[in-house]
Amino acid sequence: MSPRERPFAPEDLDWLVAEHQVHYARSDGFDDSFGALVREVAQGFLDRGREPRETGIVLEDEGTRLGTIFVAEHASGAAQLRLFYLADAARGRGFGYRLLRQAEAFASRAGYTRMLLWTHESHTAAGRLYQSAGWRLVSSEPVHHFGAGMVVQHWERSL
Repeated sequence: MSPRERPFAPEDLDWLVAEHQVHYARSDGFDDSFGALVREVAQGFLDRGREPRETGIVLEDEGTRLGTIFVAEHASGAAQLRLFYLADAARGRGFGYRLLRQAEAFASRAGYTRMLLWTHESHTAAGRLYQSAGWRLVSSEPVHHFGAGMVVQHWERSL
């Protein structure tokens, strides 16, 4: 498998929403409101067009989509990592680290000095990835999102 990265495009939207919805319903018990949030975030990215400080990347292999990662501007002025997803077939092969590093490099080139993200405590592999890449867990709190109870984690790193 030698996947390549390409820009996120309108024809990726339905796939991205369905992948997130199915995966997180199965792994975390999320309801349909999660898919609606994913659609809102990705559609907003498409609607804004080619913003110089935002990117959406699709990882694919011979036409099969394997994952995504986005960088958007957070209200605080920091870069925010969004919609980071890897299909089961792509996990554990170093592709997540590769995408994360590409997102960080993009954010740095775009002039950001800090990145942040939020995830769920149950995503332990993602937490290990962030920690190994120099991210710092800054807070966590129990919440009820997407029809499920969970602990939300907030991570950040300097660029």
